[in-house]
Amino acid sequence: MTRLTGSALRVTVLVGENDTWHRKPLYTEIVHRAHAAGLAGASVFRGIEGFGASSLIHTARLLSLSEDLPVAVVIVDTGERVRAFLPQLDELVTEGLVVLDPCEVIRYTGRDGDQGETDTLGKRPL
Repeated sequence: MTRLTGSALRVTVLVGENDTWHRKPLYTEIVHRAHAAGLAGASVFRGIEGFGASSLIHTARLLSLSEDLPVAVVIVDTGERVRAFLPQLDELVTEGLVVLDPCEVIRYTGRDGDQGETDTLGKRPL
């Protein structure tokens, strides 16, 4: 069972939705590795517009041909556990941005009040 309250560290990974790792979406690989590492949680958010180091604007507007929209993977856990995960991000993220922010967790509860408990496949027990 994963419990998390109080001071924590949030890592936000900004990449393109077309970025891949061994023919799979990069954001999927990051989430699966975070899960395998036992981190408290990870979520992927798809942006509607943005630009990065290349200064090329990617947008979801109707008249645009851009399909490589920005994606943010947000992971929260204790500072120690997040920092232990950083070498994996260093391996995976060849283009993009990785940001660390201190944060405070005030509530971390799974569905049915199970405090985020899952089995090894990420499924909730019955």
